[in-house]
Amino acid sequence: MNSTGGPQVLVRDTFATAFAKNFVLVGVWLSLSYINVTVVATFFSNQTFYEDPRYILFIHMVINDAVQLTITTSLFVVSYIYYSINVSICTVFILVAVFTTRNTPVNLAAMAIERYIAVCNPLRHTQICTVRRTHLLIGLIWLISVVPDITDLFITLATEPISFFYTSVFCLRQNVFKDPVLLYKQQVFDGMYFSLVFFTLVYTYLRVLFAARAMSTEKTSAQRARNTILLHGVQLLMCMLSYVFPSVLVVLSIIFPRYILEMRYANYLIVYILPRFLSPIIYGVRDQKFRKYLRRSFVIAQCKAKRRVDNQEEEIKVDP
Repeated sequence: MNSTGGPQVLVRDTFATAFAKNFVLVGVWLSLSYINVTVVATFFSNQTFYEDPRYILFIHMVINDAVQLTITTSLFVVSYIYYSINVSICTVFILVAVFTTRNTPVNLAAMAIERYIAVCNPLRHTQICTVRRTHLLIGLIWLISVVPDITDLFITLATEPISFFYTSVFCLRQNVFKDPVLLYKQQVFDGMYFSLVFFTLVYTYLRVLFAARAMSTEKTSAQRARNTILLHGVQLLMCMLSYVFPSVLVVLSIIFPRYILEMRYANYLIVYILPRFLSPIIYGVRDQKFRKYLRRSFVIAQCKAKRRVDNQEEEIKVDP
């Protein structure tokens, strides 16, 4: 469904298409939610991770991604059930989605810097990357992610009548924050964020790659370092699409207005879903330390489930 610029034109998917899209998205959300809950539980059940800035930043990203996926998936499903929703509710959905979406690439850039310090300046790593500084860095990440977009709300409050927030619209950012100046502001900030994260990615990971090659004495170790760096780079580049796709989508919707629904769905899968699959792979599966505890969590969960089933079977046998 869609409402295009100018006169409101209602475009809806067929029931089969809408059901297929929502079925896939909800299934993916449930799968990722299970993985994220397991990863978060593993982190908080083992104090060894509390003092490591790398894992603190990682779990912050996992929680942020879980919130982002829940909000965006809910908004996607609700938009098919109720074509238009209250502007005030829509504003909350959009702002939380925007904050958490912008948060992930900045968090990954921070993790890149932390890895750069650990590999290229290992003697000072523990002095520079402390737990307190990591928490302050997370606060700075949120400040960087929130400030540019919260101003859209203030501008809208100043330019729109209060009655506007009691009306209903199709929940898109451009339908709530309608001032044309805000679109240009968004494009400027997206360009700034894209440049900042891109150059951070290139600089830190090239330095880490060269350092890994120089220090590695085994071919397999060097190959593993290159693979990790490649996965980080792919994830960051995919996340940085969130800075580019909104502007690209506006242009494509003008050129191909008949395919706006398909483009929005592809945008959601590529920008919001795919990067979130890589985080558990990079840190939850490939990282040996975290994988050991993660496997233990799965084993404990399976044992509890088996014990619960056995108890239920025993109760059934006891009952006359």
